[in-house]
Amino acid sequence: MKPLTHARAAVLAGILAFTASLALTASPAAAQATPPASYDAALAARLGADDHGMRSYVMVLLKTGPKPMPAGPERDAMFRGHFANMTRLASEGKLVLAGPFDGVDGWRGLFIFAVKTIDEARQLAATDPVLMQGEMVAEYHRYYGSAALMQVSETHERLAKKRF
Repeated sequence: MKPLTHARAAVLAGILAFTASLALTASPAAAQATPPASYDAALAARLGADDHGMRSYVMVLLKTGPKPMPAGPERDAMFRGHFANMTRLASEGKLVLAGPFDGVDGWRGLFIFAVKTIDEARQLAATDPVLMQGEMVAEYHRYYGSAALMQVSETHERLAKKRF
């Protein structure tokens, strides 16, 4: 074994200090440390965020259904009802994101609902005319995402020059 010189002692002390810092940051106590200065507890509470800034949602994939409605006044009325329903659900804070897909492979659109269970999402989706008429069918998935999604509707209102 080589004698411990001042230089080797300094390197060893540096390694031990680095190792100790890793152990501290990986410890449960470090995970409970003070939140960053940017943390807004009131906003987190208002949006339903957990400690990671996340929350549970249900994502609904809308796919082409068994009864596509031909173009015409009935289809136009069905889609007016679809947009009115989405507007209502968004104003209630239940629908946090919605939009169309390109239709490839029958994928038509999506809803993301701020609800905890698929059953709750089913009840909300059942109020939509495109699902009631069979134009589309729904596929439900639990989704864990940023609580910031809760602000999409509010922000969108400030960006849109025209309404559907």
